[in-house]
Amino acid sequence: MPSPVAPQLAGLVERLVGAPLPIRIRAWDGSETGPTAARSEGGSRIDTAPVAIIRHRRALRRLLWNPGELGLARAFVAGELDVEGDIADGLSRFWKLAKAQDLGGLKLGPADLLDAAKVAARLGVLGPRPKPPASEARLSGGLHTRRRDRAAIAHHYDLSNDFYEFLLDPQMAYSCGYWTQEAGAGYGLVDAQRDKLDLICRKLDLQPGMRLLDVGCGWASLLVHAAQHYGVTAVGVTLSAQQREYGLARVAALGLQDRVEIRLQDYREVTDQPFDAISSIEMGEHVGQDNYPVYAAQLHKLLLPHGRLLLQQMSRGASGNNTAPGGGAFMESYVAPDMYMRPLGSTLNFLEEAGLEVVDVHSLREHYVWTVRPWLDTLQERKAEAVALIGEEQYRVWLLYLAGAALAFEENRMGVHQILMVRPDVDGRSGLPRSRHAILGADPGAPAPVDPARNGVVAR
Repeated sequence: MPSPVAPQLAGLVERLVGAPLPIRIRAWDGSETGPTAARSEGGSRIDTAPVAIIRHRRALRRLLWNPGELGLARAFVAGELDVEGDIADGLSRFWKLAKAQDLGGLKLGPADLLDAAKVAARLGVLGPRPKPPASEARLSGGLHTRRRDRAAIAHHYDLSNDFYEFLLDPQMAYSCGYWTQEAGAGYGLVDAQRDKLDLICRKLDLQPGMRLLDVGCGWASLLVHAAQHYGVTAVGVTLSAQQREYGLARVAALGLQDRVEIRLQDYREVTDQPFDAISSIEMGEHVGQDNYPVYAAQLHKLLLPHGRLLLQQMSRGASGNNTAPGGGAFMESYVAPDMYMRPLGSTLNFLEEAGLEVVDVHSLREHYVWTVRPWLDTLQERKAEAVALIGEEQYRVWLLYLAGAALAFEENRMGVHQILMVRPDVDGRSGLPRSRHAILGADPGAPAPVDPARNGVVAR
C-alpha cells in the first residue's frame, strides 16, 4: 500500500526549510497533515488554520519546472492548487515563514536536490513541462512601445466593465481610497473613494472654469467628480477602449458632455495647450523605468506655470527591497504586464529633474489595505457571480492578486503616495499660498483647529 502523499510532502518541505509548515496540507489522495489551528497574534484566540489543497500532482510538476512564485501561481490559477479558508491568512503565514527562515537566500545542496528528486519520482511528479494557463499574458514587441503599452493595459483593464462594476464602488474608482473614518455602518468604501476624489481636487485647488487633464482616467470617476463638484472642464486619456466606452456613457447619462472629454490616447500623443491642473492616479506604474523621464517631461510640458500636478502612485515599500520592480512573477505574468514600481525617492528624482517642484508627499499605504479588503470580500462572498462574469481561471487570478496586494501593503513591502507638485514660472515663483493649510485645503478627516488664545475649538 503506497504511503500517504501529504506527510511525504510536508516532511520534505520541513527538512528543506528547517521549520514546521505554517498551514495544513491536503493532497490529491485525500491524506492530510499539518496544524489544524493556530493561535492569533497576541495569543488571545485560536483560529482555524488555512488548508493548502494540492488537487493534482501537476501542481508539483509546475514547481519543478518553475520553482518559486511563478510555479505556485500557475498551479493556483490552473486550479491544481487551492486554499480552503482565508487565502490572505495563508499567504501571510508563508510570508512570515520565508522572512523568519530567509528562504529568499535558501541554497539547496546536492543532498537536498537528490532527496527532492526521490520524493518527486516516488509520487509520479516527474514529467514534461505543463502548458501555462490560458490567462497568462503573452505580449510581443519592444518594451513600452505605444503598441505594447496598449496591449498591456488592455490585458488588465479591458477584462470586463461588468466585472469592474461588480467589484468596485458606484464611482468606479479603481485606486486607493482615503479613509477619514473607521469602517462601519455609517462609513465604507463608497465614502472613502469619495473622500479620495475630493482630496485630489482640493490639493489641485480646482476652481470653476479651470481645465483639468487626467492621465490614465480609468472609468472617469475623477473627471465626473471634478466637473460636477468643482466646475472644471476636464479631459481624460486612457489606453483602455472599454474604460473609454464606459466613461463616455456615464458622462452622457449625467449630461456632462460639454465639460468632460475622454480620449483613447497615449499620454505621449497629447498636444493640447497647457492645462491649469493635471492628475494621474496610479498610472505612472505602467510607464516603465526607461520611459519615466519622458512621462515626467510630458506632464511638465502640459502644465501651465503655477499649475499643480498630483500623482497617486504605488512604490516598492521600505521593507520590500527584495521585491521585484514589477511586483513579482505572478503580477507580471497575470495581472499587470510591464508594470514597474521603484522606491519613492527615485520617482521624486525623476519628477524634479523634469522641472517640477515637489510640494507635498502623502503616504496612503495603510489606506490601501482598507481599500483592497472590501474588494477581496466581495470576490470571495460572491464567487458565483464573479465566475459568471470572468470565468474560473480569471477569478482565481483576482483572488490571488487581491489577497497578495492586501498583504504587501499591510507589511510595507509596497507603498502608495500622493505627490503634489507645482510648475514654477521662469523666475522660479510657485504661486502657492504661504500656509500649508491654504495649499492643501480643509480635510474632512482632520479635527477642527484650536485657537490657543481662546483655549477652544475654532469653528470652520
